[in-house]
Amino acid sequence: MAYSLEGRLLEVCDCGVLCPCWIGEDPDNGSCDSALAYRIDRGVIEGVDVSGLTFAVAAHIPGNVLHGGYRVVRYIDDRASDEQFAAILRAFRGDLGGPLADGARLVGEVVAVKRARITFTVEGGRGVLRVDDVVDVAMAPYTGPDGSVTTLNNSIFSTIPGSPAYVAKAEHYTASVPELGWQIDLKGRNAIQGHFRLEHASKNQ
Repeated sequence: MAYSLEGRLLEVCDCGVLCPCWIGEDPDNGSCDSALAYRIDRGVIEGVDVSGLTFAVAAHIPGNVLHGGYRVVRYIDDRASDEQFAAILRAFRGDLGGPLADGARLVGEVVAVKRARITFTVEGGRGVLRVDDVVDVAMAPYTGPDGSVTTLNNSIFSTIPGSPAYVAKAEHYTASVPELGWQIDLKGRNAIQGHFRLEHASKNQ
């Protein structure tokens, strides 16, 4: 198995709710500035245990999400060993194929790769994501009349392919990412939560 990863996603962007990117439409502002993180609750990449670590991204999407050309800064949990750091980077930059490679193909430029102190919590449905002192987000999902979480299924674009996305709203989204020219301070914008299971077999299996 090249990788087997299970965990949770938190994502926010500067579009209104719901972000048009998920259904293949152009973003509200003509471009989309998004921060997201994958908390790996259980995971192995090429035999390396990466359980308990988090991978995050700040991404500038210049137009329609399906057209690619993203400029990104990648952040890897500062608790990762050198071996874990390298394994996570290989998987999420698409070197190992599978669903992670499908997403990585949309990246046009990797501006930086950094170790970072990442806070990722979900308590009572409320999600909090902090990446060093550059990204700070708090969000909560929408619920239906029966109290269940509102979900988005079978969308043309997804950061958690094969899994339903929980439609959410960020009570605040602040970010200062000089590599991308970001100075963001917004409230009430699009957010997504969810669980993921991403697997891909190695070529020799």
